[in-house]
Amino acid sequence: MAQTDRDLASIAEARSLARRAKAAAPVLAEFSQEQIDAIVDAMAAAIIPQAEALARLAHEETGYGVVADKIQKNLFASEQVYKFIRPMKTVGVIRRLEDRKVVEIADPFGVVCAIVPTTNPTSTAIYKILISLKARCPIVISPHPSAVRCISRCAEIMNEAARRAGAPEGAISCMTTVTLEGTQELMKAREVAVILATGGMGLVRAAYSAGKPAYGVGPGNAPAFIERTADVPKAVRDVVTGKTFDNGVLCSSENSVVVDGPVVEEAKREFVKNGTYFLSDDEADNVARVLLSPQRLPNPALVGRPATFIAQQAGISVPPGTRVLIAELKGVGRDYPLSIEKLCPVLSFYVVADWREGCERCKEILRYGGMGHTMSIHSRDDRIILEFGLKKPAYRIVVNTPTTHGSIGLTTGLDPAMTL
Repeated sequence: MAQTDRDLASIAEARSLARRAKAAAPVLAEFSQEQIDAIVDAMAAAIIPQAEALARLAHEETGYGVVADKIQKNLFASEQVYKFIRPMKTVGVIRRLEDRKVVEIADPFGVVCAIVPTTNPTSTAIYKILISLKARCPIVISPHPSAVRCISRCAEIMNEAARRAGAPEGAISCMTTVTLEGTQELMKAREVAVILATGGMGLVRAAYSAGKPAYGVGPGNAPAFIERTADVPKAVRDVVTGKTFDNGVLCSSENSVVVDGPVVEEAKREFVKNGTYFLSDDEADNVARVLLSPQRLPNPALVGRPATFIAQQAGISVPPGTRVLIAELKGVGRDYPLSIEKLCPVLSFYVVADWREGCERCKEILRYGGMGHTMSIHSRDDRIILEFGLKKPAYRIVVNTPTTHGSIGLTTGLDPAMTL
């Protein structure tokens, strides 16, 4: 099919699915809490046994990440998120504040347009479908073109279960002919009330400019600060665990490690013990050349690939068990390509004189593609931990845990979520 024909087919599909979802909205809006909960229960029950099959399909279709980690993400979305939202009241009067004479009433927002990425395709689809239906909102998914099969399979399983439990036709649908024009048409469609966009910065900006409420989840570029009082062996293990989880494709995955001067040598020894390889300056330049485009965008052929594969592509010989490549950098920004978000097991490494300099370096990293996202601090000094909390332009600062796991609520008390 010629590109123009594909665009037209995609636009037509977006319009058709948006109309179908709009028709389902008033039916869903009349459902009782019991009816909605029965639909959510049925979807979770249907998708949990498929966690492994969907993980394998996602890996096979995209080539990204690690199957075992994708299974864990799918189960996190289908079990932990489900358990978290299951008791929530989303129909009618949900709270009375008698002393303030306020009554809170839950009303469905309308049709949800959900943009689902190729990096975390099935887990994000599960998450967005569950939360939308729980809120009595029909959902139309625009999958990333490289992950159409696994995302549409996910929607299919959950739609079949929802329909059996009484959901109307059109409550859950997924585009199958996906182009940028079709996705833009869906976002702008009059029938769509809200956009949940997960993807690159361009896509998130497009969502914000579609003329309606939008929740955008863009790049993270999360730094991890190892402060001098930290349990250094554990801190390093946490950073490596976070960076290697699903080969670093989550937007909250560690991208830089900032180390306090007095513990640098110990940290380096621990990183080597945990299977990392420190690149020479020339090797780091080679990695940057194959990993990032001149526009500082990740090379899709290396996203979510193992460290050994990336080294091989850069013409570098590393030990067979290498899990992470580390580049020691002196600065942040366009002159330091590896200071940007790297959706694979590559870390930039900075040394600072004290926590105040560490604080400034972390702010610099966050400003370069991670504003408002995530970071971690590894420390046993509560005063310094709190200073970081007060001064960082990050929405989540996780403490003594991998950023990847802590940010989504897997190893912390944060509400479990797949859209940060």
